Amino acid sequence: MKLLLYGATEIGYMIASHLHQQHDITIIHDPGELPEKFTNLDIIFCPGSAADIGTLEKVNASEANLFIACSMLDETNIIACWTVKKVADIETICFIRKSELFQNLSPSDRFKYDTRYDIDSVIWPEQLLTQDIFRIVSVPEAIDVEIFAQGKAKLLEYRIKDETSMCNKRVMDCRFPKNVLIVGITRNQELFIPNGSTEIKLDDKVIFIGIGSALDTLATSFFQQGSKIKTASIIGGGSVGFMLAQMLEKAGVRVKIIEQDDGRCEFLANSLEKALVLHGNGTDIELLQNETIADVDVVICITDNDEKNLLCSLLIKQLGSERIVTRVGNMQNYELFQRVGIDVVVSPRASALTEVLNRIKAHDIDVVAVIEGGKGEVLGLTLPESFKETMIKDIRFPANAIIGIISRGHRVIIPDGTTMIQALDRLTIFTMAENADTIKSLFFS
Repeated sequence: MKLLLYGATEIGYMIASHLHQQHDITIIHDPGELPEKFTNLDIIFCPGSAADIGTLEKVNASEANLFIACSMLDETNIIACWTVKKVADIETICFIRKSELFQNLSPSDRFKYDTRYDIDSVIWPEQLLTQDIFRIVSVPEAIDVEIFAQGKAKLLEYRIKDETSMCNKRVMDCRFPKNVLIVGITRNQELFIPNGSTEIKLDDKVIFIGIGSALDTLATSFFQQGSKIKTASIIGGGSVGFMLAQMLEKAGVRVKIIEQDDGRCEFLANSLEKALVLHGNGTDIELLQNETIADVDVVICITDNDEKNLLCSLLIKQLGSERIVTRVGNMQNYELFQRVGIDVVVSPRASALTEVLNRIKAHDIDVVAVIEGGKGEVLGLTLPESFKETMIKDIRFPANAIIGIISRGHRVIIPDGTTMIQALDRLTIFTMAENADTIKSLFFS
């Protein structure tokens, strides 16, 4: 596929670095020095503006399959998407940072004004991040949650603690509930697919796929199944903090927000129905102690500054909080946050990457989730009509992968080795990111 990318930004780099080995990518960037890290990628660069027809003609935009605008300016991204539609009839993806623009450009809000120049997909990373955080904090002790098959199946990730009964046991010796599979383990920042003889160790992050009722049984049997969260503290009252507070309020959670900006505090207090808004600095340990921050069910550090989020999280952890969710903006800091003991690390850019990958489809394949900052992928694919019925254990995967879910009509099946797969089944497959294309080629040659 030929991709045209506008913006040598952090989001641009994340997309390009993830896709450049499988796709033909050209980056249009504003005149000036190109960030050095881009030079290590096998892609074509063109200085200029994607809002300029001359530049688009220079890069043969009419031959591209997809245009992604992710420069630092929302308005420039919007104009670039409109302009490229004049040159070529291709799909466009526009990144924005302002809520009002997102509302105006969302298809559900403008359907009656449709034109051929409309942007096909609008991505607001902060909105996606808010949804991700809400899913995670809604499941006791989970450090990642993904939902599949119209809500009938889920992926849950848990960290193994001293008291976890499966600690130091082989996978084959753990009596997991029916309709639950272990599909991945992260150990020392390395993600891998286990087998029956793999021993589950302290501090492993274990990824399960299963149907909802079976995962509830799993949580009861192996993890401390607390009640749903009742209290939450949010450090940072920006767009993510505000939207998350609204969602938590609707879910009946008592919310407290700590925000440093006076004007923003006033906005939050006037806009939220029940949340307590405090003017202060999330790194002020005296404030954290006075507010008994460690006693709430979950603390969410989501300012727009990585260093502040890290410091807040470490201070709150030191005060005794058992569940902290921390935002990271720079993906290079993702592993650093995990190495210093932050349990749940979330990123708006990682959330956005999943959305972009979903637009880059081959046959009937899409990426339905990105795991561990892009190390793993959950693929969704529909088997072609020509596929011959095959038992899973007879499939010779060219790389490590696990079929976690089979959707067949209205049924959702969590398979084992003896399960038969057949034409038109919708498979949910867990694999390493570098093996995704190899797995796809197994079913679609």
